[in-house]
Amino acid sequence: MTAPICVVTPSFAQGRFIERTVESVRGQDVAVDHMVVDGGSTDETVEILKRHQDHLRFVSEPDQGQADAVNKGLVLTQAPVIGWLNSDDVYYPGALSAVLAAFDRHPEVDVIYGNADHIDDQDRVLEAYYTEAWSLERLAEICFLCQPAVFFRRRVVDRFGMLDATLNYCMDYEYWLRLGQGGARFLYLPQTLAGSRLYAETKTLGSRVKVHAEINSMLKRHRGQVPDRWLSNYAHVQLLDRGLVPEDTRFLYGLIAGTFKASLRWNHRISGPLLCRLAGWLRGAVLRSLLPYRR
Repeated sequence: MTAPICVVTPSFAQGRFIERTVESVRGQDVAVDHMVVDGGSTDETVEILKRHQDHLRFVSEPDQGQADAVNKGLVLTQAPVIGWLNSDDVYYPGALSAVLAAFDRHPEVDVIYGNADHIDDQDRVLEAYYTEAWSLERLAEICFLCQPAVFFRRRVVDRFGMLDATLNYCMDYEYWLRLGQGGARFLYLPQTLAGSRLYAETKTLGSRVKVHAEINSMLKRHRGQVPDRWLSNYAHVQLLDRGLVPEDTRFLYGLIAGTFKASLRWNHRISGPLLCRLAGWLRGAVLRSLLPYRR
């Protein structure tokens, strides 16, 4: 008998966390087909998975990265509802039963997403992940869906295909946009479902400039232009990577120049609203520079 939900876990060298991930799935109060797709880890990951193989299925072999691993898992299950939980993230108790109940109440809905926390390497809550009610236009401005708190029906994969395996960082964001633009129906479930782990070695924190560059290129491809917010976000993380801090006047000047360059790079022009915003920032930077002389 097919379980009502499959959880696909892409994994590579996450032995320090994966047992917590596995136990968070095992502890759910519904039957789950847990499919772990490991990229050939040489740490303790495989031994941990073997200890839990009565409660999950796994393969361990080289792959082409995270999106490729998720895609492999999607092929290996036929469950009607699918979740994607990375090997360092966790579900909270009762999450999957709440999601399945919401899908039962709303047969017209294709994708359900809930709230999530950012947690540290010791499972302590750092902050709530910013989430809001569904809007495709807002999703292009800010990714308010937290990947481990998103679930979709099997028919979504049949209709829209799988993840874009050419992406290294924003494959989840690209998928939500692709679904939304294709007419998939989303529902926000205001319940905290998962913990998304943040620590120094994560891809998003360790490669911030590359992450934002990939997001901008993806948005250009999907939307025809990159929203101003993402352009300034890119300039912002560039400055942080150079060791500048927002309190430094040079940071604001750098933000203006970096956003201007990013707009030319991806959009090949400066929009009127962005030009007004940059002019306002410039006035603020000049005033801040003059403050010591006005005392």
